[in-house]
Amino acid sequence: MPARKIHYCYVTVPNRAGQGADVLGALKDAKVNLLAYSAFPTRGGKAQLDLMAQSLGAIRKVGKKNGWRLSEGKKGFLIQGTDRIGAVQQQIQKLADKRINVTAADAVCAAKGRYGMILW
Repeated sequence: MPARKIHYCYVTVPNRAGQGADVLGALKDAKVNLLAYSAFPTRGGKAQLDLMAQSLGAIRKVGKKNGWRLSEGKKGFLIQGTDRIGAVQQQIQKLADKRINVTAADAVCAAKGRYGMILW
């Protein structure tokens, strides 16, 4: 399955319950369709929320309305395919063979024998 280029930015929020729900709720209310979302703790009691979409315009509009300090736009890849043993390894191996370093990756299986992977 070919990789699909995606754009993402992130917002840093306090690492407290409900912060992610608030950000995702604002995006939902604005009918922003995210392709992927990732969140993790950082330093100083903060958390980074990565917001991935085909285009960042709608995310930036919601961010401005809500006073979020969004990062500059960044690029990543979204891979979707049939789940099978070694599916993720095969994709990572293709990049390794081309000497492409992957900064971070997340993969998950989905319903009906599918999987998805995000590459930063």
